[in-house]
Amino acid sequence: MTADGDADTGFTDNEGIPFIGAGPGDPELLTVAGRRLVEEADLVVHAGSLVNSELLDEYCDHAEQVNSVGKDLEELIPLMADAYESGETVVRLHSGDPAIYGAALEQMDALAKEGVPTYLVPGVTSAFAASATLRTQLTLNEVANHVVFTRPQGRTLTAEEDHISDFVGFGDTTVCIYLGTHAVAETMDRLLDEGHDPDTPVAVVYHASWPDEDVIEGTIETIGEKVEDAGYRASALVMIGDAVTGSDYERSFLYGDWARGGDAPNDDPDTDSEPQERDTR
Repeated sequence: MTADGDADTGFTDNEGIPFIGAGPGDPELLTVAGRRLVEEADLVVHAGSLVNSELLDEYCDHAEQVNSVGKDLEELIPLMADAYESGETVVRLHSGDPAIYGAALEQMDALAKEGVPTYLVPGVTSAFAASATLRTQLTLNEVANHVVFTRPQGRTLTAEEDHISDFVGFGDTTVCIYLGTHAVAETMDRLLDEGHDPDTPVAVVYHASWPDEDVIEGTIETIGEKVEDAGYRASALVMIGDAVTGSDYERSFLYGDWARGGDAPNDDPDTDSEPQERDTR
């Protein structure tokens, strides 16, 4: 609630240009706040084909739409600043969540130098859509206690800055690789060369939540060839780790008898909790 007793409308009550996460693809995964903001916009600057055209047609058809692909900051910043200062409602629409490899902050800082306020509106990142597609969790009790969002070496990241092998080596970690579809085979070859278990599960989810979504499952040893055969070079989320299979996890304490006032699971030394197998029916 606000000081005068009125309901606080949250993100849509902020001043300035919102940088909105459009979600992974499915228009229904745009947040309620994001939808309200784009529906009120006069100008929507969006991330091209990374944002589903169905979302733009359904929620932004009334607004001027500008594709940001191929435009540098020297072009985008005056475009948004001039529109905002002339009284238009401006929205910047990123794919997924702008906090994950979104390059949002440099735009926000540049707009701030022009006296234009900005704020972030979170979105659903592709790792979450991919785990939903696989019907698993990124964290599973006694399987994966940690999650890493990373990217492979390349034009932006040097070989010394690529820590995928280190992350996989932790063992109880789900490694989510963004911006690495083109390098799946190369990345897996490096993991094999560095001694990682070739049977470690890997899943590649192309266009998670889009109508043409595709799932390729394999291992560190097999996934590279499978992705190359499929011909995907971009727009896929790569997940490495035992949580990919959604199997062999231990029942959590959250729903144990102790939560209902009974004994804790480990009170009886002769009773061990059994790993949970996944029902694939």
